[in-house]
Amino acid sequence: MQNALIGGTVVALASGLMGYFIVVRRNAFACHALAHIGLPGATGAVLLGVPPVLGLGAFCVGGALVIGAMGKRMADRDVVTGTVLAFATGLGLFFSSLATKSSSTMTNVLFGNLLAITGDQLVGFTVLFAILTLCVGLVFRPLLYGSVNAPVAEAKGVPVRALSVVFMVLLALAVTMAVQAVGTLLLSALLITPAATGIMLTPRPSRAMAIAAAISVISVWVGLGASAMFNVPPSFLVVTVACGIWLTVWSVDRSRQSRSPAPTIPVGQAMTAPTRCPTR
Repeated sequence: MQNALIGGTVVALASGLMGYFIVVRRNAFACHALAHIGLPGATGAVLLGVPPVLGLGAFCVGGALVIGAMGKRMADRDVVTGTVLAFATGLGLFFSSLATKSSSTMTNVLFGNLLAITGDQLVGFTVLFAILTLCVGLVFRPLLYGSVNAPVAEAKGVPVRALSVVFMVLLALAVTMAVQAVGTLLLSALLITPAATGIMLTPRPSRAMAIAAAISVISVWVGLGASAMFNVPPSFLVVTVACGIWLTVWSVDRSRQSRSPAPTIPVGQAMTAPTRCPTR
């Protein structure tokens, strides 16, 4: 439980750091795909007798490099992502059929297991989180500029293509961490849902990232506590808390928008407004 709390907190902080850019850059599909691209790496590592996390990370980073280098525009990126995802999924099934010990590995990769985090994984999480924090701090302003308005940023001389590749590699590292906590199928609950909630609450990037990290940490803590009390898988409870917070904020936001009337111009004023005719 101690390793789960520490490891889950580190993963939640990393998810809050990267989640904002995932939502703003509309990379939700790429984020989900990278988790599945890492599946053949984990199962292939079982065949080679090495830790599955090494294969998972290697395939995630490799897939991120391909998607970032070949998918400059959103339409191209989706096509490349879908193609790489399809090939990686087939490769994962092939490796799984060859390895008799890969069934438990596939289960952990698909659904995650916070309670199985080891001391070595805690060290790896800490190192990866430090790398993510340092890299995001170095490229924060140009990455934010390129994420909000890529054409204008490119016209101003911002290396949009290089930043896209760098971001995809950083995303692969974050996915590698999050998969071990909640699995590929529940990945969005930590990387996307809290960030989307933070963006609804504030337009400021730094505040939205802080709110996303706080929601992720609260989800992990509450999920682990409830799991110990009710003997329920922690990943399910973590996802439930994160999605519940998002649904509450979304409902309040929609209700506030429906109550606020849209500004209108009075009919009489619109009809009697003076007009100017062109003069010679």
